[in-house]
Amino acid sequence: MKQISADGAATGADDQGFAALPLSAAMLANLDRLGYRTMTPIQRAALPLALAGKDLIAQAKTGSGKTAAFAIPLLAKLDVARLDVQALVLCPTRELAEQVTQELRRLARAEDNVKILTLAGGVMMRGQRTSLEHGAHIAVGTPGRIMDLLDRGNLELGAVKTLVLDEADRMLDMGFHDDIAYVARRVPTQRQTLLFSATYPDGIAKLAAQFMKNPQRVTVQAQHEHNKIRQRFYEITDAERLDTVSKLLRHYRPVSTLAFCNTKQRCRDLVEALQAQGFSALALHGELEQRDRDQVLVQFANRSCSVLVATDVAARGLDIAQLEAVINVDVTQEPEQHIHRIGRTGRGEHEGWALSLASAKEMLRVTRIEDEQGREMEWADVATLTPAGSEPLVPPMATLQIQVERKEKIRAGDVLGALTGDGGISGDKVGKITIAEFSTYVAVQRDVAKAALRHLSSTKIKGKTVRVRLL
Repeated sequence: MKQISADGAATGADDQGFAALPLSAAMLANLDRLGYRTMTPIQRAALPLALAGKDLIAQAKTGSGKTAAFAIPLLAKLDVARLDVQALVLCPTRELAEQVTQELRRLARAEDNVKILTLAGGVMMRGQRTSLEHGAHIAVGTPGRIMDLLDRGNLELGAVKTLVLDEADRMLDMGFHDDIAYVARRVPTQRQTLLFSATYPDGIAKLAAQFMKNPQRVTVQAQHEHNKIRQRFYEITDAERLDTVSKLLRHYRPVSTLAFCNTKQRCRDLVEALQAQGFSALALHGELEQRDRDQVLVQFANRSCSVLVATDVAARGLDIAQLEAVINVDVTQEPEQHIHRIGRTGRGEHEGWALSLASAKEMLRVTRIEDEQGREMEWADVATLTPAGSEPLVPPMATLQIQVERKEKIRAGDVLGALTGDGGISGDKVGKITIAEFSTYVAVQRDVAKAALRHLSSTKIKGKTVRVRLL
């Protein structure tokens, strides 16, 4: 297996951008419209190989642009005139599958009528079976649901040209090896397989040996620009840990904070402590029901919640724009995981804080992190944390939940029109609109939330009166 660094030297790609790739004029024009002008390191390394039809193992962290690195080659091979599933993307979670589907749809705008389905658990199978009866070009799903649909005869993979394993390490962590193997055996052997993973555990090599043909391996070093993410450590005792998180929030006053805990119990304890002090905080862990999980993610992503407290497992694949701070409530057991955590902030043109709490018994872990990053960490005293103002830390947005399901063919424009029409809410007061499986969510600026609730409750969306509540 040939290994290639992500500087592009071995691939023939350079910094000329996507125009250097063998892509159609329509695809290049769409990429430009979407703001894709300069390739990320993983895209520079992976795209030439994937477009050349090579099997690929790509190691890159979340937020590195990896979705486009497999989506563009996948779309380039698509025969739109043939309404059969020609590409299958396996993801560990429903949330990641939804994110991948959304990105694929954006990138597929260069072609008319590309049909992409999300086939994941947590929702009724009936709707997915009905959608498959009408045909699709691309399926994005979780291994368990894909297996169920195969076993029931609702999904046919005989036309698949490209199999993508996204976040393969996470799927292995969740025990999906046998499920992946089952699905892979149902896909034609004459296919391209693209495997993307944040880490490279032994199970990845085992998968590659089973299902890939002479895969090329490309790696992006999981490091971050020192000037984009400022790290600072605080030494604490275990008894001080939860209270110090609230001190950090009052001192730095980030709009959105992702706080990582090593256990579900720590998540629950921290959220309870923060809520008792008036913070807008929500927990994300494996014991949440799917609908509750959806609501938590929506509220944090649209800036209606100040603090999301999560375990590493629950936050995998989570991509939040403009995340001002990451707080490591506990130090990670592995230094690589610390790097993945803090990489959630300081993305794009934005800067971010990575604030970590460490007790005496965690100092060895900190030393390993320093060794991994090749530099000493910056330390500060908890006593220097003072409130930066008397006003409470309040999220700028609020979320309205509209009882309209995706299957009712609602569009974001329908919601925006209903909110802003007939003397309603000004468009510049409306934030992110999320159309989920069971409900539709819209963020509005907090100062107009009650007015928006009244307006939507008294108007119609697509000719229907709807039930609305403020989360």
